[in-house]
Amino acid sequence: MAGVWRVILLVWVLLFPTLPHAAAPAILLAEVYRNQVDVTRYLVSEKLDGVRAVWDGRTLRFRSGREVNAPQWFLDGLPKQALDGELWLGRGTFERLSGIVRRDVSDEAEWRQVCYMIFELPGGDGDFRQRAEQIRYLVQQANVPWLHAIEQLPVVDRDSLQKRLNEVVKAGGEGLMLHRADARYETGRSDILLKIKPWEDAEAVVIAHLSGKGKHAGRLGALRVKTDDGREFSLGTGLSDAQRDNPPAIGTTVTYRYRDLTRNGLPRFASFLRVRAAE
Repeated sequence: MAGVWRVILLVWVLLFPTLPHAAAPAILLAEVYRNQVDVTRYLVSEKLDGVRAVWDGRTLRFRSGREVNAPQWFLDGLPKQALDGELWLGRGTFERLSGIVRRDVSDEAEWRQVCYMIFELPGGDGDFRQRAEQIRYLVQQANVPWLHAIEQLPVVDRDSLQKRLNEVVKAGGEGLMLHRADARYETGRSDILLKIKPWEDAEAVVIAHLSGKGKHAGRLGALRVKTDDGREFSLGTGLSDAQRDNPPAIGTTVTYRYRDLTRNGLPRFASFLRVRAAE
């Protein structure tokens, strides 16, 4: 009988070398702010350039559903209440943060620098203003240095919103998030949550390496990329010297930023931002 189980186990390993991670959690996704709403109905917070993570009271997961390999002490400090937020190190630190939180084996010393910044309570009762107050209470009760409530503030008009955006961007921030104060909890993409940034970002797949000229002769000049809808264009700015010497492989998904779209639907002033991290 033991021999039969060994055979079954061997077949399982051959067919399924790794166990699939859990399904992606249902979360709220933001639309883009384009002056289409009454901003006085929203609470505004800084948009953090972190790694989104959802806590179900027992397990911390990326938005893909893959489990975050955080140290046990980090998880033990979180409340049993479900939470949605960003793992964050600070402004301008995304690449370093991503390297820390996506490792298969956590580095405890590095995780001591990571904060979990909470902006939503999945399935929570009441409107968003009430849930934001509940987040502050839960963080206060947990009383651990790595758990924080993202500050949610009202704005009186579009001019004050723009002024706040300018202040955040000047200080090195990415942009702002607007969450409608009277909104019940929901998931999916909705205009109850809006993002506003001086630049937009999107993803495309590398399809070719274009040779450089002038000071970039002998190494990468630009990445030729293709979007999901089949549009092709080149990314020649935003690349570091190291990335030009060792460019992202063909087939890699990269994130780029751009100002707006041309009449033909191509990104204007597109610039390489980063290689998309696998989850």
